Amino acid sequence: MKPTLLVLAAGMGSRYGGLKQMDALGPNGESIIDYSIYDAIDAGFGKVVFVIRESFANVFKKQFEPKLSGKIETAYVYQALDDLPEGFTVPEGREKPWGTGHAMLMAMDIINEPFAIINADDYYGKEAYQQAADFLNSSSDENEYAMIGYPLNKTLSDHGTVSRGICETDQDGNLIQIDERTKIGWEGDMIYFYEGDEKTEVNVNVPVSMNFWAFKPGFLPLLEKEFAGFLKEKGHEMKSEYYFNVAVDNLIKKGVVSTKVINTESQWFGVTYKDDKPKVQEKFNELHYKGVYPGKLW
Repeated sequence: MKPTLLVLAAGMGSRYGGLKQMDALGPNGESIIDYSIYDAIDAGFGKVVFVIRESFANVFKKQFEPKLSGKIETAYVYQALDDLPEGFTVPEGREKPWGTGHAMLMAMDIINEPFAIINADDYYGKEAYQQAADFLNSSSDENEYAMIGYPLNKTLSDHGTVSRGICETDQDGNLIQIDERTKIGWEGDMIYFYEGDEKTEVNVNVPVSMNFWAFKPGFLPLLEKEFAGFLKEKGHEMKSEYYFNVAVDNLIKKGVVSTKVINTESQWFGVTYKDDKPKVQEKFNELHYKGVYPGKLW
């Protein structure tokens, strides 16, 4: 059974100023998603599931369906604020989406095979998709997952702070815990995370989660159960977010699952801010020039 790729593409792009997941960045108008799917097909993925918002579904499908038809099976699910487990409701006045963990749960009814998950606005590199596919095709333990780990210093923006999940591993390369840091940035040659008026230096090479993970289908019911616990504790807050990697962290500490950190040499880049766009366009031009990608993807 070929693995599935789950693409989180429902983000609002508030810092970027638009639907960056559909923005033209390649030399022939390709979006980052185009490269992600192209690399996933090469690595042997058989289906792609997009988590999007219904408000832009028609525009999204019009952009991607003609390219992908006949190349990979596609499916779409919609992230809605009020799509919550039984017994829970959206607090009055809340507009912020519930986060990556909630987005994943939208696909619970249509993913029944091993799968990998990515952000729509991150470029992960060819090798990373092959590493994820190799893990999913070789791991037989339903409760063993994997995370593609990138060194922190290769994942920052020159135009502002970013959020990253900083990972601690044991001597066998298994994940011990993730510390979710919401403001990380450069100061000269040093990297710091900021909390209020405090700043703490971070090792430049520490592996971080860029939301490229490999899961078994049994993870989704566990994620739903963890989400119910989150809603009980923080569901009344206006801006609380449910991150799927925090749920994995909880499950690891409970001894329910294990997660390998697969360090990759693949190049990562993304568009957190509008000012990131020219640099990303330059990198895609270079990848085409070097022959990593053909003149036209599709």
